[in-house]
Amino acid sequence: EGAAVLGGGRYDIDGYLDRNPATGLLVARGDTILVERYQYARTPAHRFASFSMAKTMTALLVGIAQAEGAIASLDAPASAHVPMLAGTEYGATPLRHLLTMSSGVRFREDYDGTDDSAILGRNTIGRATPGGAVAVAPFNDRIAAPGARYYYASAETYVLALVLRAALARPLSAVLAEKVWGPMGAEATATWMTDASGTELGYMGVNAVLRDYARIGLLMARGGATPSGRQAVPEAWIAAMTRAHVAQAGRFYGYGYQTWIFPDRESFAFQGVRGQVIFVHPRSQLVMAHTAVRPSSRDQGGADAVALWNGVRRAVG
Repeated sequence: EGAAVLGGGRYDIDGYLDRNPATGLLVARGDTILVERYQYARTPAHRFASFSMAKTMTALLVGIAQAEGAIASLDAPASAHVPMLAGTEYGATPLRHLLTMSSGVRFREDYDGTDDSAILGRNTIGRATPGGAVAVAPFNDRIAAPGARYYYASAETYVLALVLRAALARPLSAVLAEKVWGPMGAEATATWMTDASGTELGYMGVNAVLRDYARIGLLMARGGATPSGRQAVPEAWIAAMTRAHVAQAGRFYGYGYQTWIFPDRESFAFQGVRGQVIFVHPRSQLVMAHTAVRPSSRDQGGADAVALWNGVRRAVG
C-alpha cells in the first residue's frame, strides 16, 4: 500500500520502482533471494554508498571489542580510550549514551549545508582538520545530562569510531573484514572512507554490494551467527542493539544501539540518508536491502520504502 504522503494507491514491485529512485532492491528470506532488482544501469557488482547504515556496523564492532575485553565497560567515558578528548563534553560522555545518540551535547543535523553535520563532514570527509578529537572540537556545548535526551547526531558515532580505533589498535575496516565480512560469507570486498588520520568515519562511508548489505542484515537476524552457526557477534549484544533504549518521534518506535526499532518491536533497520536502508525481521529471517538516490535528505519517499517493507512482511513474512 503506497504511502499516503505520496498519494497512496496499491502497487507491485515494478510500481514501487517506477515511483521511487531505488538503485537496488533485494528481498531475502534466510538464504533465499526472493527479489533482486537494479535501476539506472546498476548491477550486482556495483558497490553502493551506505551513508548512515554504517552506524549500525560501528555498533557491531563495539560489541566485538567489548567481548574481546578491549572495551571494559560501556559506562566508561570516551576519554578513557581517547585521551585527546579529555576535558571535552564528548570525552566526558559514557559510551552507552554515544551508542544511543543521547550524549546531551548540542549538535544540529538538518542537512541544510550550514548545520553541524556539514561542519563534521568538512572536518572528516573534507579533511579540513587532521581528524580525531580536533574534528569534533566545535561541538562542546552540553545542553542535557548524558542519557536524558535523544537527539540524532553523527558526531556521536564518529567519537565511537575514535574509541574503537584506540581500543582495538587496528583499522575498523580490518576488524570488520576479519570478524564480520568474511565469516558472514560476503561475496565482494567493501571499502570504508577515512579521515585525514586514516580512521574510518564510523558514521558513514561504507561501500558494498547489495547482496552483502543483505547478508549483514541476515547476520543480525540470526542473532550474530554466521551461516555455519559460528557466533561472529555475541547474541546478547545483538539483543541489546535491537532493543529500544530511548524513544524518539516519527515512524520508528525508538532507537537501540545505532539501530532503528520499529513500533512492533519485532523488526529493526539500518538507515542512511537519501534512501539507504536494511530492514530486518528476525523471527521470519526476512531481510530487505534498499539503496536509492532520493533527491532530498528529507525525501518523503522513505515512507514508501517502509510501506513496501510492511507489504513484503504481510506477503511472505
